[in-house]
Amino acid sequence: MVKKFLSAITLAALGAAAFSSASAAGRDTGGLRYADIPTDAYAVVAQVRAKAGKEDALRAITLPLVEKVRAEPNNLLYFLQESRETPGHFIFYEIFATQADFEAHNQTPHVQSWFARLPELADGGVTVTRMAILGNAVRDR
Repeated sequence: MVKKFLSAITLAALGAAAFSSASAAGRDTGGLRYADIPTDAYAVVAQVRAKAGKEDALRAITLPLVEKVRAEPNNLLYFLQESRETPGHFIFYEIFATQADFEAHNQTPHVQSWFARLPELADGGVTVTRMAILGNAVRDR
């Protein structure tokens, strides 16, 4: 009797786990968590401002970078943002595994192509601030 009861509980638990896994697989739940970012990762904040009247053109060549950079093997996080108050003022927040990975990122064809277009579209080029990540120690699990 106890054996049948335990078997029923085991089957119910397995069924619930399978259902849970199937529904989780149907949506993106594997996002990067703060604890997944190493404290020695290489963070960068960069900004660029469009020349007057070139806001749409700069946005058009910049948006495709998001998908391409996020696909780079050692890019941990990449956000492109645009000022709500000053359209054409773009800020990038980037985290790479190492400084070498960031430097390699800057040499990729898609980034080099983007840099090549900046003189005609951007006012003053890109300002890059290299950042250290603070307060992100991985906790014991």
